[in-house]
This record gives sequence, C-alpha cells and structure tokens, in this order.
Amino acid sequence: MPELPEVEVTRLGITPYLKNQTIRKIHVHQAQLRWKVPAEVHLAEGLKILDVTRRAKYLFIHTEAGSIILHLGMSGKMRVIDTALPRVKHDHIEIELTTNKKLILNDPRRFGSCLWLDASDSQALPMLGNLGPEPLTDDFDFTRLYTLSRGRKSPVKTFIMDNAIVVGVGNIYANESLFNAGIDPRRAAGRISKARYHSLTEQIKIVLAKAIEQGGTTLKDFAQADGNPGYFAQQLHVYGRAGEPCNECGEKIASKVIGQRNTFFCKVCQR
Repeated sequence: MPELPEVEVTRLGITPYLKNQTIRKIHVHQAQLRWKVPAEVHLAEGLKILDVTRRAKYLFIHTEAGSIILHLGMSGKMRVIDTALPRVKHDHIEIELTTNKKLILNDPRRFGSCLWLDASDSQALPMLGNLGPEPLTDDFDFTRLYTLSRGRKSPVKTFIMDNAIVVGVGNIYANESLFNAGIDPRRAAGRISKARYHSLTEQIKIVLAKAIEQGGTTLKDFAQADGNPGYFAQQLHVYGRAGEPCNECGEKIASKVIGQRNTFFCKVCQR
C-alpha cells in the first residue's frame, strides 16, 4: 500500500508534466472507486493546472475552478504517458493535457479515489477535516506527541499511526521509527516519557525524509510507459524481517499483530 513517501514521490514525479499545463479532457472510465467520481471533476476541462500539492496521502491538482483530489488507495499508481498510447486494464481516470500527455490513475482494487473540491467551497471534504499535522513540518513536534499521549492506554504504534495525531506515518515507517528510537511498539502511549517522544519525533522525520530522498532516483521514470516509481530500495531494520537477526544485537526480530497490522520489533533493542 502506498505510504506518504511514495505519494510524495508521485507528486514530485508528475508535477513537472502537469503544472502550468492545460487540461484538454478528463475521461472517467470507471466512476465507482472508493467513492463515486463526481461529475464536477469535468469543470477542470479547459483550465490551466496551477499547482500539484499533497495533504496526507491525497494529491491535489489545483485549477481556478477548484481542485481534483486523487488518492492511490491500496493498489493505485499514476503515470504520465503520451495520449496516443492505448488505455490498459484498470486505467480508470485519464487527465488529458494539451501537451499530448495524459495523467492516468490505474487502480486494480478500486480503493483509490478521484474527488472534487470547488474553489468557492470553504468547507473541506469530510475525510480531510480531522487530519493532524504533516510529519515533516514544524507543526509536528515532540511536545504535541507527548501532550496528546497522556492517559492513553493504546499501543504507541497505534497512536503514531492515527491520522488525527500526525498524518502519513504508515505501517512500514512506524515500525522503523520505533526501532530507531528504541521504543517497544507494544508499550502504552501514555507511559512513554517526553524525552523518548523527542527521540521518536526526530526518527519519524528522519525515516520519512530518507525514504522520499531515496525515491527521488525514480523521478525520470514517470514519463515512461509503465510510469511506476516502485517501492524504492530501503534499508529496513525490522519491517518484514520476522525471525531474522537484528542488525544491532543479533536477537531474532519478533512480530505481533497490533491494531490489525503486522508489527516487527527487537525485544532487546526496544523497550
């Protein structure tokens, strides 16, 4: 499932082909995605794309009339190709540009989305209303984590994956950040000290920034036929390594389901 770094790399990859270009036509081949694609997305036809931004794992294609909002869901990907190239299976949305390029949302499982936010609408869409701060901004700091954690009995891993606390800390990066900070993911969020939240906040920022940086090497691929940036090479300490030796101490990496997600940790290095 694409997490925040993959979505940010997608944004960086498609922006040079979209920004300041004009939308010729929007083709909706499959309207029934996670939510039904609203007819209003066609209001962007004939308009210039002012910018492409990201909030959490949502991408915004901004025009004067409003914004097309795209989400990759569990299996979605985007690619920019020549308009002459044929549509392939699971290409549900095509945003055709006057440059004879088109942005395609391909989504086999159809958990992604294509929505519209009118420029005159001051109310955010419901799914955007209660999002926490972006993890790579100054709004996300250890004081916020520590304050919101007080009295919470839920595992710290579940806590930092809550989008109302901070957006974009998905399963892979929660596992890795907790390992780097030396914090056992099973511990109650409310029983972790301010000093340790300071370390965890820094590690979340480092891990996410490094993942985005590593993904930058794939940006040139966005104009190719497959358009797939892939899950760029990552040096994972614990995620997906159950039973393998810890890189730090040699103890076997343990696994446990927390909040319905597979969790990986070292019983020696994390406490």
